[in-house]
Parts: sequence; C-alpha cells; structure tokens
Amino acid sequence: MFDVAVIGCGITGAAVACALARREVSVVVLEAENDVAMGTTKANSAILHAGYDPEPGTRMAKWNVRGAALAKELCEALDVPRKQIGSLVLAFTDEEVPHLEKLLANGIANGVEGLRILTAQEVAEMEPHLAPVKAALYAPSAAIVNPWEYAIALAENAVENGAQVRLSSAVTGAERTEQGWLLHTKTGDVEARFVVNAAGVRAGEVHEMAAPRSFETHPCRGEYYLLDKCEGTRVSHVIFQCPNKLGKGVLVSPTVHGNLIVGPNADDANSVANTASGLAFVAETARKSVPDVDLRQNIRNFAGVRANTDQSDFIFGFAAPGFLDLAGMKSPGLTAAPAAAEDAVRVLEEAGLDAPAKADPVTTRRKIRFRELSDEERAKLTAERPEYGRVICRCETITEGEIIDACREVIPPCSIDGVKRRAGSGMGRCQGGFCGPRVMEILSRECGLDPLAIPQDGTGSYILTGHTKEGGTRHE
Repeated sequence: MFDVAVIGCGITGAAVACALARREVSVVVLEAENDVAMGTTKANSAILHAGYDPEPGTRMAKWNVRGAALAKELCEALDVPRKQIGSLVLAFTDEEVPHLEKLLANGIANGVEGLRILTAQEVAEMEPHLAPVKAALYAPSAAIVNPWEYAIALAENAVENGAQVRLSSAVTGAERTEQGWLLHTKTGDVEARFVVNAAGVRAGEVHEMAAPRSFETHPCRGEYYLLDKCEGTRVSHVIFQCPNKLGKGVLVSPTVHGNLIVGPNADDANSVANTASGLAFVAETARKSVPDVDLRQNIRNFAGVRANTDQSDFIFGFAAPGFLDLAGMKSPGLTAAPAAAEDAVRVLEEAGLDAPAKADPVTTRRKIRFRELSDEERAKLTAERPEYGRVICRCETITEGEIIDACREVIPPCSIDGVKRRAGSGMGRCQGGFCGPRVMEILSRECGLDPLAIPQDGTGSYILTGHTKEGGTRHE
C-alpha cells in the first residue's frame, strides 16, 4: 500500500513525484511507456513561457508565472540546461498592435515582470533577421530548457528520495477500496491511498476509470523542423507571432543545444507522424517572421501531441474521493508543471494525506558534460577515468564516460534514444548515424541488455533482427 500513486511520468507526473518524494510519504509512479518523458514532454517547443498569454484569474495564469519561477530554481539545483533569452511577440500590422496591448495587460495582471512593447526600430536592432514589424511585446523572463532532461531530472530526484518508478506499467483499471484505490496495470496491481492522474493525452481515459466522463480530450499534433547549429544564431530570442484560437502559433527559437527550432502547426490528430502539408505550413508561416531562415539546414523533423481538452483551463480537482485529476496540461504545461505539483501536494494534504517535509531530502544533481569542461578539467578527468577520453558522438562531443554515466542513472535507459535523452548522443547533424552502433554496444554492456532486444525508442522499435548470415546459405 503506497500513500500516493502517480499515473504518468511526463513533466507533470515527474514534478508531482519529485515534490511528494521530498516529504515523508511513499510514492509510486506508473508509466505506460518503457521510459519516462516519452509523450508530449519529449516533443514540444521547449519554452518556459513568461505568462502573459493566459487570461488573468485562471489556473493557467497562476501556474505559468509560479512555474516559471520554480523552474529557474529547479533547473539550477538539478543541473538542467536552461537559458533565459526572453521572447518577442510580433505585430506585423497596425491591426495586431492592440493584441499586444492586451497581452501586456494580461501579463501585468498575472505578475509578469519586465514586459514592454518595443517599437519597430527597437525590434530591428534587437533581431536584424526579422521581417519588418509594427511593434513587438518583449518578455525578458521567457526561457528555453531541455524538456526531457528536466523531466528525467525530476523523476530521478523522486527516486533518490525514495519513490518507485514502474515503467511499461500502463494502468488498465481502477477500483475504489476501503483504504483508497486498487489500480490494475500491465505489470501487476498497485494499491494506494491517493491517486494523481497525470496521464497526459490519456488523462480522460484514466479519469473515466474512477468517475463519469466530465471532459473531452482533443489531441492536437504539432510538427517541427530542427535546424543544424549553423542556424542556431539566426535569432537570439524566442520569436512568436500573435497567438490565435489554435494556440501560440509557429515560433522560431534557439534551443539550449545551440540549434534552431521552427514550429509547430496545430492539427487535430493523435499521431506523431509528420506530414508534407503540415511541414509546408510551418515553413511558410515561419518565413513570415524570419524570411531568411534556412530550412535546408534541417537535421530532423518531429511531431508532438498536445493534451488539449474541451476546457480552456487546466483541469485540476478530485474526480472521486482520493483520485486527483491533473489533466489538459497543454501549453504552458511544461512551464506550469512544478506549480501544479505544489498545488497537488497542498490539496492532497487537505484531503488527509499526512506529508511532513523530510529532514534532509536530496535536492541537487550534477552532470559531467565533457564538451563544457576546460582543457585542464578534461585532462584531470580523463586521467582518473580514461573512458572520458573516448568520443563516441562526434557531432555533439559526447564521450563514452557520459554514456556510461547515463546507463548507471537511477532510472537507466533501455533504448538508443533513452541514452540520447540522458547523455545527448545522437542529437547532432548525423542524428546517430555514426554513433548509434557504439551507443548500442555500451548500453548492452552496461545494462546487461541483449542487443536484439534494444529498441530505438519505444517498445517495438527494434533495430536488429539477428546476426549477420545467421541461418543463411553461403555462396562461393
């Protein structure tokens, strides 16, 4: 019997687990996929929004601003890449300028600091590659982050503080008991006094295991270009267009890895497949903001699915006694996650969870990033651990030592992309074409995995089917 079972280990579930595990409660996280951060968390715009977009007084507005502040603290403490580069919302016509003024008023009401509207000349001086504009809203507190490493760091911190994370454990049913809830999963039953539903796109389905339907989920696909590092300085801020009913629109932004991300569109689909029409729309719309963006430098296209619902705000509340919904965590869900976790702990306590703070929880993490070290630091490290002197991923300068460290984390990877999310191998121009086999070899050796059982990413995305010439006929 656990005190709390958290369903889903994307950024929201990981944040809830992290917050709970720093208290004297027993926590289990049930994740349907073979790794954490496998849904919307691994495929999004990677933006920590300032908080001017949500309507004042909404849960979304509160969690956005509070979450951005908490994210700054958490990323620093857990050594997660984050850069506060600020954002610009562009008005291309006189008719769009009043919308900037509305966003400015929203932001002030929400408590966002430093907001101001820039003139066309100020914008041109700040970002010379932009198309001519009438004005822009400047939000200096906006930031970019590594979203999957953020979620992994939170989940790992939860484990280090005593939580359990059970992968490949999709919840298939829920029953109310005298003590709380009995959850049926693909890896066995779990009992918990309280349940937090942070299942992302599946949150509606999970809700209906405990209560009648009260909201509709409308998954929305967003498609992206990821451009090589030679385009990474095309702009130096997150560049938005005026938002519309479909969301915040197509953006152009640097990433914390030094690339440039372009996207997304908004398509009603529960699929991560890219489409020619979707990518064409993204390209055309992005060039409205940055006419000379060079999409020929694309190294990867990808798509993510937003957990949109028929409600405009985040969904938060008890679906049934002890069964807390944290659903509809669409944008700015990445930003809002730690604030949502903070409120989740509060309402669970109000509902009877005894959760005093631990006397001395683990609150920090440090990672070795070889390419960021000085020559002296590299020399010292490789003398102590020679595996750091062997570069496996040439594009990103990721060493064998970093991959070994990733394999030895408290939530170890089971796939090639799982290593990528932890160590950064395969993130560069060749997208793992060179380092993939070596990563597989190290992963197999360090985690005791059969190479034939190692997937590229999710369960079933296998790479190898057998040994070369096995069972074949030799021809002279």
